[in-house]
Amino acid sequence: MRVKIFISFKDGVLDPQGKAVERSLHTLGYGEVRDVRMGKYLEIELEAAARETAEARVREMCDKLLANPVIEDYRFEIQE
Repeated sequence: MRVKIFISFKDGVLDPQGKAVERSLHTLGYGEVRDVRMGKYLEIELEAAARETAEARVREMCDKLLANPVIEDYRFEIQE
């Protein structure tokens, strides 16, 4: 199974990378850009007997390593 994982800062968490990109876009003349938020995107291949098992394993990976649940949200998509 291929899993696509999207990780982003929770609302209200300061995102200095996003702010830097926003300022740079404004400098380049893209003044219409507002509120840039940066995140992480990962793709992993996973062997699992069932979709439910894969979901549980990916959730565990995100909670333990891939995301910081204190300041980040995540979601994932599983493609069989």
